[in-house]
Amino acid sequence: MAKAPAALHAARKAVGEALDPEGLTLVGCSGGADSLALAAAAAWHHQRTNGPLAGARVGAVVVDHHLHPNSVEISGRAVRQLKGLGLDPVRIFPAQVDLHSADGPEAAARTARYRAFRTAMKELGATRILLAHTRDDQAEQVLLGLARGSGTRSLAGIPRQRGPFHRPLLDLAREDTEAICAHHHLDPWQDPANSDPRYLRSRIRTQILPFLEEQLSGSIRESLARTADIAAADAAYLEQDAKEVFAQLLEDPDHTGTLRLKLTPLREEPPAIRRRVLALAAVAVGAPNPSFERLTAAEKLITGSRSAGPVQLEGEVSVHRGARGTAEYGKLVLVPPPR
Repeated sequence: MAKAPAALHAARKAVGEALDPEGLTLVGCSGGADSLALAAAAAWHHQRTNGPLAGARVGAVVVDHHLHPNSVEISGRAVRQLKGLGLDPVRIFPAQVDLHSADGPEAAARTARYRAFRTAMKELGATRILLAHTRDDQAEQVLLGLARGSGTRSLAGIPRQRGPFHRPLLDLAREDTEAICAHHHLDPWQDPANSDPRYLRSRIRTQILPFLEEQLSGSIRESLARTADIAAADAAYLEQDAKEVFAQLLEDPDHTGTLRLKLTPLREEPPAIRRRVLALAAVAVGAPNPSFERLTAAEKLITGSRSAGPVQLEGEVSVHRGARGTAEYGKLVLVPPPR
């Protein structure tokens, strides 16, 4: 076998830290270079007979979105390569993509894919799933966050871990995963959607990032990924602080599910915490995570708007300031959607 690429050791080390030494870990695999490289690194641990991860159980799940005319053949080829690496169990799970979703085809496919992942975990008894996002994906995600103007959490990009989903390859480049596949004689599938200019992420990948590399810096991907790491740490700190403030200012909900927050101490919090507390309250009362525009409108009720509201949030949740002469005076009130 040819000399191993430099990234192979880094991939194996990162994947080893993400595996569950006692339960079943699944690799989410599309058949592309990133996920096949991830599977190869996981299989190395799966096949070891010594060390702390000896005998670690590693399987794989291939999600078929049925969006490509040859999806059955593509999924089958991925399964054969995964079994050739020694992973077990290896299963195909279908994803039911809502092609009419208002969120667009990319978001709809992602929602369906994660639903399939959770189904796979339940049916196969897995404790976690490894996903093959790389530094290139992280750079693309940060640019998407900048384009949307979504704040620190969006700039934090793709989390290294959220719940059962782990992403151990975020420090590797796409060219690293291609080299790992070549080393293992794997045959990755090239998804044509990855270069389809109809999709924003594809335009970022094929047009915008190459332009920025040429015009700004050849290391722009590393810089964007580093920005994500910094923003993730900042966002985690602020969100933890906001959770503590939320718990301190929240009164016990009544039988209707209405939430009330003490207004004066909330007003005294810095804007970064105040907005996060308000977002936490909105979600707690049944709204989706509020948009920047709705959150800004609701925040004005805290900071001294003449109007006492109500302000409508997504999900039919309303926010108002308690009226003088009532038991709600001095409180910010969030009313759940009608039942």
